[in-house]
Amino acid sequence: MAKRIKQYLDYIEEILKREDLDFIDEQRKHLIQIKFFMHERLIHLIVTFLFAILTVAGCMAFVIYEKISLLVLALAFMVLLVPYIKHYYLLENSVQKMYEQYDRMLAKTDPEHFQVK
Repeated sequence: MAKRIKQYLDYIEEILKREDLDFIDEQRKHLIQIKFFMHERLIHLIVTFLFAILTVAGCMAFVIYEKISLLVLALAFMVLLVPYIKHYYLLENSVQKMYEQYDRMLAKTDPEHFQVK
């Protein structure tokens, strides 16, 4: 997914450099991609939150019951939590960049009424 996002962001940056395109059609297509990535972001937020809860619960269970197997379980959740946080961070920042790209597309189609700051 990370490779796909980066490729798509680069593709849109190249499109934005051009002046010979129908940006209204590009806006429509870009909004569809934004929706796809927003859905992906929501799913990863839910999964990341779940793994965070499981990690904390595993640590609390270890403190209460003092069984080493619970500590191993909590560490396993922690190991899985780190990549989920990293991936969610990429999704969040990429979707924010897509919003900015969409605003730049709007400025190309209607420069009088929409100004990018």
